[in-house]
Amino acid sequence: MTSLLAVDIGNTNITIGAFEGQIITATWRLGTREARTVDEHVVALQGILKSKNVDPGSFDAVVLCSVVPPLTEDYVKALASLTKREPLVIGPGIRTGIRIHYDRTQDVGADRIVDAVAAHQIYGGPIIIVDIGTATVFDAITVDGDYIGGAISPGLEIAADAMFRNTSQLRRVEMIAPDNVIGKSTVTSMQSGFIYGFAALIEGMVTRFKSELNPGKPDEVRVVATGGLAKLMGEQTDCFDHINPELTLTGLRMVYEMNNN
Repeated sequence: MTSLLAVDIGNTNITIGAFEGQIITATWRLGTREARTVDEHVVALQGILKSKNVDPGSFDAVVLCSVVPPLTEDYVKALASLTKREPLVIGPGIRTGIRIHYDRTQDVGADRIVDAVAAHQIYGGPIIIVDIGTATVFDAITVDGDYIGGAISPGLEIAADAMFRNTSQLRRVEMIAPDNVIGKSTVTSMQSGFIYGFAALIEGMVTRFKSELNPGKPDEVRVVATGGLAKLMGEQTDCFDHINPELTLTGLRMVYEMNNN
């Protein structure tokens, strides 16, 4: 049974998972910080692993995907130093089993590809993936497992931050759903706009995706939500068939296995 460390470097957070075989045994989340040395990355990684009594030297293998190129090489070095294993980095030349139908295949983020691998293997197709994080990303996968494209919208937290920075009278608010869609104060009005507004955006995009992905039979399309805000948005809409915050980590494990069997 392979002990695997999976690392997903995102724009806002770095998500890490430990696997024993196909079972994920622990997860961690770090804020993404580019202004660190390799040694500082090693210390941070060592600290979070030890927070759950995980020995960095216990892993048989390490797999990594990244959408932050300046961090990728430093993280590869830090992980290799910490675990004594050379990480498998998801990128060109790595087998995924996914055929990509995109104008420039290299423009599809590695995280979107491993999400597609996991979603199709776990839930089948056709399927829509909604990754709700720094950006709100929609991906479409056919019944045969082909990646045919997607859509990218601003993320909820980016939108909230932009509103705070570009208005003089609006302040930051806690990201919770108010009791009513019609707000009775500035705070509840903003919360409604963010939470219910993004839920409506997601519902509308899912409806449009279903019609294009599977014309004539849109009800046969499954929808899976992932990302740091998937659970929050899952409480506001019933358009998701599945909510799987660990989809990317699971996809990383699956891609690692494809390339090492």
